[in-house]
Amino acid sequence: MYVQNRCAMPTISAALDVSEGTLRRWKADAKKSGDCWDIARAAATMKGEGREAMVSAVIEDFTIMFQVTIEQVQDHPDIEPAEKTKLMASLADSFNKMILAAGRAAPKLSELAIASDVLKRMAEFVLQDFPQHGDAFQEILEPFGVEILRAYQT
Repeated sequence: MYVQNRCAMPTISAALDVSEGTLRRWKADAKKSGDCWDIARAAATMKGEGREAMVSAVIEDFTIMFQVTIEQVQDHPDIEPAEKTKLMASLADSFNKMILAAGRAAPKLSELAIASDVLKRMAEFVLQDFPQHGDAFQEILEPFGVEILRAYQT
């Protein structure tokens, strides 16, 4: 499921009714014995769909992690709005760097890199000039980021 279907660990966990911790342990144990699931996954993707598809898949995986992290920040009641906004700006910066690197690896993705840069700049702008709107920005950033990804993916 991880290699051939490119399923995320939470999806596999739910489908098999096995904890994510157990899956990660199995993955680590396999790697110790020379069976790296990540390399096999990348090779399967490259074989089946080519370089740009692989880069898109990496972006998709990163986006899922990005979304999960955003949800964790949103759901954490002890984080103040200004701190949440700072975390969002940091996440946007990481996302932007990943997209820029992906754009160099697959030039068709450069439009997505530009869109991501705009999101990063918007997060920085809100943080600096409108911190009181951090919660509202955070609320729309995740779904809008998904929409941007959908619009610009190859």
